[in-house]
Amino acid sequence: MRIIRGKYGRRRFSVPTNITARPTTDFARENIFNVIDNLIDLEGTRCLDLFAGTGAISFELLSREAASVTAVEKSATQARFIEKVARELGDKNLRLLRTDALRYIREATSSFDFIFADPPYDLDGFGEIPQMVLDSKLLHPGSIFIIEHSKAYDFSSLAHFSQHRVYGSVNFSIFIIPENNPE
Repeated sequence: MRIIRGKYGRRRFSVPTNITARPTTDFARENIFNVIDNLIDLEGTRCLDLFAGTGAISFELLSREAASVTAVEKSATQARFIEKVARELGDKNLRLLRTDALRYIREATSSFDFIFADPPYDLDGFGEIPQMVLDSKLLHPGSIFIIEHSKAYDFSSLAHFSQHRVYGSVNFSIFIIPENNPE
């Protein structure tokens, strides 16, 4: 796993072979972060990484000076790897929650500036996750939410859909919650 840019840019970490997550490819991650960088200044933001897997997205966010990143990962193997990398980086702005991401979405009481979700493509109910997030308390006016998915899904009819990006076989749907603009 390679951190692409920021204060930890170019740092590499060997992912254990027993990790079952499907990490976002470096190519797709680099390209989606180019899009993200044009949508939001991540410095000082509160971020959420749902289905964190190897933590690659979390560490990319921390590298770009996010004030805090909450990583939600159910698997003990993946969680241990995320903890190990966080220790090696010495970054105290990561909060790792070893819990079910769907339950976390349903029970959330805090909102975030930026949310990234990369659920397993074969997860039962995958297609319902974007609406779950949009209906949750995780978002506030100005929040950005991105879900990584296969080409089998089209979320363009959902509220706040902004754009769809494809990098190789990796698809991203981007949702932007409008700011409250008092007239």
